[in-house]
Amino acid sequence: MSDRKRLAIFGASGHGKVVADIALLSGWQEIDFYDDAWPEKKTLAHWILKGAFIDLIKVLDSYDGVIVAIGNNAIRETMTVKIKTLQGRLATLIHPQAIVSPFANIEEGVVVVGGAVINAFATLGLGCIVNTGATVGHDCHISSCVHIAPGANVAGNVTIGRNCWVGVGAAIRQGIQLQENVVVGAGAAVVQDVECGQTVIGVPARSVSQ
Repeated sequence: MSDRKRLAIFGASGHGKVVADIALLSGWQEIDFYDDAWPEKKTLAHWILKGAFIDLIKVLDSYDGVIVAIGNNAIRETMTVKIKTLQGRLATLIHPQAIVSPFANIEEGVVVVGGAVINAFATLGLGCIVNTGATVGHDCHISSCVHIAPGANVAGNVTIGRNCWVGVGAAIRQGIQLQENVVVGAGAAVVQDVECGQTVIGVPARSVSQ
């Protein structure tokens, strides 16, 4: 655990608390929070905020890992790419009670929450979130900064483009392709491919985008 001493988390919110919990369970020894709501916001639970994003980037070298704990995909992508560009050491956090195949490929900045399952030969891109109890099937390709919400089920051989949001309890049939910036509503059942920027809801899922 010598490389897991100090972790910086950007995003002092409910998701930030979840990320901190995973980090502590995974052996990180010291956690510092940063958020652009600072200095108006000074604490998160028992943690004292250290500063805003501009303060974090000045001290990246002092951390063994950095992670962006923001649910909004576009903001998470911007911040994660900035940290990577500045050669910050992006952490990947996997809850000890998540199940991740040794054949899965998980990139930097990913958070896998408790109860999630990542099956064989699935790929999770930069900055993805696989939330509580969500499943990602075999051979899926999940692009950067996708958020798969609690209880969502992604079947095998699914391709999901960058910055997509798969809502709570949604299901995506095997072999489906979602292009970039798609939003899948809570409880939706996706049984056909979805084009870029579409929002789909219902069973079966239908587009509501204008």
